[in-house]
Amino acid sequence: MSRQVKVGKVAIGGGAEVSVQSMTTTPTSDTEATIAQIARLAQAGCEIVRVAVRDENDARAIRAVAEASPVPVVADIHFSSKLAVLAIENGADKVRINPGNIGAEADIRRVADCIRAHKIPVRVGANTGSIEKNFSEKYGRSAEALVESALYNVGILEKYGVSGIVISVKASSVPLTVEAYRLLAKRTDYPLHVGVTEAGTKESGIVKSSIGIGALLLDGIGDTIRVSLTEDPVEEVYAAERILRACGLRKNCAEVVSCPTCGRCEWNSMELAQEVERLTFPIREHIKVAVMGCVVNGPGEAKDCDLGIAGGKGKCVIFRHGEPFRTVPSERAREEFLAEIQALLKEKKEGKDGTDDAG
Repeated sequence: MSRQVKVGKVAIGGGAEVSVQSMTTTPTSDTEATIAQIARLAQAGCEIVRVAVRDENDARAIRAVAEASPVPVVADIHFSSKLAVLAIENGADKVRINPGNIGAEADIRRVADCIRAHKIPVRVGANTGSIEKNFSEKYGRSAEALVESALYNVGILEKYGVSGIVISVKASSVPLTVEAYRLLAKRTDYPLHVGVTEAGTKESGIVKSSIGIGALLLDGIGDTIRVSLTEDPVEEVYAAERILRACGLRKNCAEVVSCPTCGRCEWNSMELAQEVERLTFPIREHIKVAVMGCVVNGPGEAKDCDLGIAGGKGKCVIFRHGEPFRTVPSERAREEFLAEIQALLKEKKEGKDGTDDAG
């Protein structure tokens, strides 16, 4: 198990639930736009947000952004110890730096002293575009080079007493990313920030991130994740949440099981499945729902579900816990099934609150 650090009130590592991160696309000095985007990200489920610090205006804007943000704010800084210190002094909950590009040893020490004084964590990362030259020359563009470069920079901060460290080793190549994290996990117990960098547009980026991040999470590697997409960052959060659910790392959520349909399907199960997925995604209650095209696999697949539906010619059967519950006309399947979902959620809420009428 990795050691634990805290970013604001969010724990990373040490057995804490894997957290979801994203990064704003607005200029941080445009505080109104940045705060608005962070609010959207938080509403979608983002738990830690990173903002770019390009200049002193961005660094000073951290104060207003962090005060208004519902989630911890990480300042992303490169090439300037002055900006790193200024961002920390203005309330950043965490910084992301590379000691190797911050400056001379005196500059690194200045940043390390500030990190310790404000008792915040730091993420140190290496990606294929920032491998230290000596490791790149020795190992080439490889997992070994990424890991050695990251640990070298970690060592610099450790030298000046910094211990609240999170590490990342990212590449745009999925196999290289997975290999690097597996190697890193054997070398350190610092918590790991996992992601596939520059994963691409929404379509290809989600596939690459799901394979890379998912493979590592199923290995038990990863304490916080970011899906990097050339897209509205809210989509990164949705994708990250779906990866965590698919890996069994989110329990308080709705799981929707649906078949791909085939020539046996005689009703519009596909449209209902898509609507059920959209409507249940925000639910923070553990329910399992099945939308099945026909009776060949429907009842069996729905057996361990709280609620399920399977169709036939002109009618659909609604199941509760694998048992037939109601038969409804196909044209009313959508309305009836959505009503049953709401009834199920109400029952669960009443059971939790102790307000049911039983007894």
